Amino acid sequence: MMLSAIASLLITTATAAAAVPADCWQMRKRGHETEARRCFNQLTQAGDEAVRAEGFWGLEQWDNANEQFRLAIRSADSEPTYKVRWGILLHERFNDREAVDLFREALAKDPSNVDAYVGLAIVSSDSFDGRASFYLGKALSLDPQRAETHELLANVALENDDRELAAAEADKAIALENDALDAMAVHAAVELINERSPDVWINKITAINPHYGEAYARIAHHLELHYRQQDAVTYYRKAIEAEPNFWVGHSALGIGLMRMGQQEEAQKELELSYSNSYRDAATVNSLRLLDSYKNYVTFRDDAMVLTLRKTEADLLRPYLQDEVGAILSVYNQKYAMKLPRPVQVEVYPDHEDFAVRTMGMPGLGALGVTFGEVVAMDSPSARRPGDFNWGATLWHEMSHVYVLTATKNHVPRWFTEGLAVHEEGERSPEWANRATPDVLIAIRDKKLLPVLRLDRGFVYPEYPSQVVVSYFQASGICDFIKSRWGEGKLLEMIHSYANLQTTQQVIEHDLGLNPEEFDRQFLIWIDKKYGFEASHFNEWQEQIKLLATASRDKQLDVVIRQGPAVLALYPEYVGEGSVYQLLAETFRAKADNKSEKEILAAYEKMGGQDPGMLKRLATLEDSTGDKTGSIETLKRVNYIYPVKDSDLHLELGDLLYEKKDYDHSVREYVAAVASNPVDKAGVEFRLAKAYLAAGHRSEAEDSVLAALEIAPGYVPAQKLLLELHQPPEK
Repeated sequence: MMLSAIASLLITTATAAAAVPADCWQMRKRGHETEARRCFNQLTQAGDEAVRAEGFWGLEQWDNANEQFRLAIRSADSEPTYKVRWGILLHERFNDREAVDLFREALAKDPSNVDAYVGLAIVSSDSFDGRASFYLGKALSLDPQRAETHELLANVALENDDRELAAAEADKAIALENDALDAMAVHAAVELINERSPDVWINKITAINPHYGEAYARIAHHLELHYRQQDAVTYYRKAIEAEPNFWVGHSALGIGLMRMGQQEEAQKELELSYSNSYRDAATVNSLRLLDSYKNYVTFRDDAMVLTLRKTEADLLRPYLQDEVGAILSVYNQKYAMKLPRPVQVEVYPDHEDFAVRTMGMPGLGALGVTFGEVVAMDSPSARRPGDFNWGATLWHEMSHVYVLTATKNHVPRWFTEGLAVHEEGERSPEWANRATPDVLIAIRDKKLLPVLRLDRGFVYPEYPSQVVVSYFQASGICDFIKSRWGEGKLLEMIHSYANLQTTQQVIEHDLGLNPEEFDRQFLIWIDKKYGFEASHFNEWQEQIKLLATASRDKQLDVVIRQGPAVLALYPEYVGEGSVYQLLAETFRAKADNKSEKEILAAYEKMGGQDPGMLKRLATLEDSTGDKTGSIETLKRVNYIYPVKDSDLHLELGDLLYEKKDYDHSVREYVAAVASNPVDKAGVEFRLAKAYLAAGHRSEAEDSVLAALEIAPGYVPAQKLLLELHQPPEK
């Protein structure tokens, strides 16, 4: 509650006889709620607007508090502390933008205002924007005796999984204030993460305030960040048991229950929070998402629970069920285990709905996220064609399910994320992680983190692209381990983490190196793979701009002559405006089908995902008699953007039918029907033929009748119906 800020406020506003804000907040901190409310009520009668604001704030009359703070700062010579306190109120009431503005205004007037830096740190910490440590460092340099600063540093350290530093900073806070309850909560969280009893610290907290729900919620927060979703739910329950009116806790519990797939109870908790005026973005958006579930349909079997939007369920269901089945088969063997329960997969065609599932979590949410045995991910329709490979995402997230289950959630973020990206490349070389421009810049500028600090790159990034770089580095480490020690070593590491070993212990025991030597050898490996591209990155940037200009100016011979040399500078770049694209367009303009096919094949092999370019490759392969190649290319497109493209499914279905792969041709024709083709009767007829060829006469009759319902005079369908009514040949 920034009691020091309140104390400085009192220097100019309090009288000896009047109630003062610091006393009121201290009563609440120690659980004396009746006395606290009486005290806050007295503050509302004070002559000073800032003091009245504190009173209304304590009584949860936020609009009145807001108005009083507005009055308190109307004078140009008002105390900077008033703006700081108003900023904290706004932060608590879900207005971080204006809160940050107030903190900065306070610093402009008083550059030594510790509380303003602490306020900035609080907002930064909640948003995981990477600036919290900087602001706390500034606060600490101005006043190293501030307990709240050390409490916040302890929280940031534990979010970065630096347990020793978290405990040390918590100790400093407790030494400065013997009722530093949040510091005690950090200690309790450390004990739980280390599989030790937190009772000593819980008892210390309850001895001071048995109704301090925030302590349990803080513990739950850290358990969430360490993948302990079920344990987090347990502690959110403890939070609201200790403090029934702790609406933040009710909301957090609801979101935690959603992540565990317990939607009915989640809705009750979220509605309770909302009805009591706790309406932050996470609460509001989660309730909206729960309300939208009426538009979803769920399919269940012994292995999975699949939830899809009704409008695309017919299209996506066969693909997802087949893929989950393939993943379970591979991972059961690779990880030498079976999942204890069916995995739940939720697929969202609206990215904002998916984003709700990841709110409050750092380094997550780009494409998919895993909570225990619940996987939530974008649908292909939520993304621009070519931006997203749903197959790679599903293999990635399912790897998390296995690794978190195998380790009982005792695994550092860098390892489970790195291993999941590694598994994408193991499934298909085209899905392997590529060095993006941001990654090459980080390699060039020596920004890769030591392995013992790699988690920080996911949680509190120090530069805008560090999360992306950290994913690449983590997966590169897993690739390096496989290349040096073999794939089995990764499974050994999983088992070591399950036995509660630290990363340092795992590297020393399983790999036989100290972490510093491991880092040195990994960087040598990275340099062999990417040192040339990184050192020539600036040259590549200049050259590809010139090549793009030549392409735009129709200087086709220049593109053909210079393109290969530019491509050699950075062959892994397959993004928009790549050399592959420029050369393919040039060869097509010159009607050089052979060269166009070759460059498109190289693009495909390197992991290019533009559906248009890949479909063009499939056409060229088909026209040259390479039916198998065309089938494989179109299958890759299905992993990228299978929605809203009936032509894709028809073309692939026809090729598979021609190859007598009738079961898979059925799947493609079903997808074509679900894509609302122009000639739906014709597609239903093809589907009927495929069903019949696959030996499914009943389904064939259903499809041919559907064709005739659309086009009663469709002669081929009439003939097929007559054929179906003939007794089968013996």
